[in-house]
Amino acid sequence: MFDEIMQKFEGSPSQQAVIKLLLERGFSVNDEGRVVSGGIEIPNTGIAREIDVDRRVVDSTTSTILSDEKLRRIFQNISSIPSLMDLAPVLDLSAITVEVNEADNPGIVAEISARLADRDITIRQAITEDPEFTDDPRLYIVVDDPLPGELLNELSTLSFVHRVTIA
Repeated sequence: MFDEIMQKFEGSPSQQAVIKLLLERGFSVNDEGRVVSGGIEIPNTGIAREIDVDRRVVDSTTSTILSDEKLRRIFQNISSIPSLMDLAPVLDLSAITVEVNEADNPGIVAEISARLADRDITIRQAITEDPEFTDDPRLYIVVDDPLPGELLNELSTLSFVHRVTIA
């Protein structure tokens, strides 16, 4: 799906950068062509500054989104979710990031969750990045308890795991 979206903007790397930012941040486009997060409007100048493009590139990208029914449906329904990853240390939670080799294989989240459950570790939040939207998708897990070193070693030895890091 990501490739299909990006192909619609293949002649403009600047517009592709806008699309990528919208997808990464979970920003929507409203009926007026404004970028929003929920009901909060995000100025095009701020978006342009973030990705180092002209504000008019953001305008033209949102116009293109609204003129294409499929893109309109996607970008009017996308939303962001708050992540506890950066808050974990502040809230005395533990967090790990799992980088995998084949992110589209089934059972990755189930296998890691089962290993945590076997140790009576409660998952507060698990977020996966979509392999279609990012080159190196990751699994982020926030838990209540400190993670034992042997569990981290065990997770690191799973065939589909590339790397495990503690946040």
